[in-house]
Amino acid sequence: MPLLISNSAKAFVLSKRMSHPPALKTRLRGVVFDMDGTLTIPVIDFPAMYRAVLGDAEYRRLKAESPSGIDILGHIEAWPPHEKKKAYDAIAEVERQGLQHLQIMPGASELCAVLDSKKIRRGLITRNNKSAVDLFHERFGITFSPALSREFLPYKPDPAPLLHICSLWEVQPDEVIMIGDSLKDDVACGKRAGAFTCLLDQKGIYDSPEYADVEFKPDFKVSSLADVFSVLNVNFDLSP
Repeated sequence: MPLLISNSAKAFVLSKRMSHPPALKTRLRGVVFDMDGTLTIPVIDFPAMYRAVLGDAEYRRLKAESPSGIDILGHIEAWPPHEKKKAYDAIAEVERQGLQHLQIMPGASELCAVLDSKKIRRGLITRNNKSAVDLFHERFGITFSPALSREFLPYKPDPAPLLHICSLWEVQPDEVIMIGDSLKDDVACGKRAGAFTCLLDQKGIYDSPEYADVEFKPDFKVSSLADVFSVLNVNFDLSP
């Protein structure tokens, strides 16, 4: 039997709704992307990179200690100069091999076009090197400004790169969202800076119980870049 609501009850409900308008959405003024695994399809063999730099035994030890991922750049930072150079050479070689197969992530071009139509700025922060960023811009014809590679120090997960972009844009961090596929790098960088964060988790990796107690959790999680605009449209003011 359908529930009948009297006209007086309807008027009361309506007045209650009108007396409590929804909270205003945050004006989104910028989106900062990670590159590898976010704007591009993952092609770098990170386990092979870590083993080349650390050796198999040390790699397995560090992986067991840090299931959310190994900060290889941070790990080698304190090494003696000659060992550090050797490590960076090994990293660069793995990255060079990956660049031969560089592909843009499905949905990236479309998302950038929508952001451009809304006059929302686009930036990029990656732990890859500048040559990889330059190749991405050249090959796919989409430019991010600024685009900070690992030559900008300190690199993520330190919040400095994101705060630098906010300063250049003359916006507050809470008017910006960081989008990436790494909890330990992208989400941590965004949260430490005071920005919103969106985790791209294509395979549901981060649904695993081992990530339940991580320090920094994303504000939003998507399985594809095609889902990002819906998240932004629902939760933010995107008016030009």
